[in-house]
Amino acid sequence: MTVQGVVQGVGYRYTMKMVADQTGVSGWVRNRRDGSVEAEVEGSPSQVDEMLAWMAEGPPGGHVDAAAVSEIPTIDSAEFEVRASA
Repeated sequence: MTVQGVVQGVGYRYTMKMVADQTGVSGWVRNRRDGSVEAEVEGSPSQVDEMLAWMAEGPPGGHVDAAAVSEIPTIDSAEFEVRASA
C-alpha cells in the first residue's frame, strides 16, 4: 500500500509499527522520496484489513489524502520493521 498526504514527519511509520505489532502482521514500512509512505503487510485477511483501515486514517497529526493498494506475492517475514527511506 502507498499512502499520500501529511504522512511524513508525523510519526506515521513508528505508529504503524506499534499497530502492526499489536495486530500480529509482518512486513515493513518506509518513507518515499516523493513524500508518500509505502508498506507491505502480511497476515490473515482480517489482520490485513485492520492494517489497511488504520493506514487509510493514519496517526493523530497526520492526514491521508490518497491510498493505493495492490496484491503482491507473500514475503514470509517473521516481524514488522521500519525501513530506511527509499
